[in-house]
Amino acid sequence: MFENPKFIKSVFTLEGVVKEQLPEVILCGRSNVGKSSLINSLFNRKNLAKISSTPGKTRSINYYLIDDKFFLVDLPGFGYAKISRTEREYWASLIEGFLSKSDNIFLALHIIDSRHKPTDLDIKLNSFLNHFEIPYNIILSKVDKLKQSEMALAKKNIKNYFPELSYGDNLFVYSSVKKTGKKELLQRFSALFYSR
Repeated sequence: MFENPKFIKSVFTLEGVVKEQLPEVILCGRSNVGKSSLINSLFNRKNLAKISSTPGKTRSINYYLIDDKFFLVDLPGFGYAKISRTEREYWASLIEGFLSKSDNIFLALHIIDSRHKPTDLDIKLNSFLNHFEIPYNIILSKVDKLKQSEMALAKKNIKNYFPELSYGDNLFVYSSVKKTGKKELLQRFSALFYSR
């Protein structure tokens, strides 16, 4: 289980999306929340997902095939200020178009930096997911940078924005450095795709 993750391809337009009918778990969130690091640490591969020191570098939809069971689909990070407005709008339309057109999305993992409050764009993404009736979990990333008391506060505060969250059910924490939350996330995938 989780022994054979493969990078399949990057696509820059909706015409290029993978047509194979497998369930999809999508990763979405602001630029620099640690999506690529999460992918690599989750599957014990250093270079499965390319990590850049420049936020906003992921400008494509990236497909990873996990054990021939499901696709992990990394959507472009949004909200990075140092790119042109035209490019930001293109990313937004690409993400919205993908969410509206894909019939295979099983689950969205909305990743939010645990050190910061959700932004207006996070709230907009959440409303997209609700609008398209896509089940989602929220993952608070980079929790290794928090003290225990700060982590407890982050878990409490996120519910002010998304009251439906319940820790361990649809709210998780993650650290790519310390592997905090890795076991719980893999159990989530296992329950969805390996117990059928």
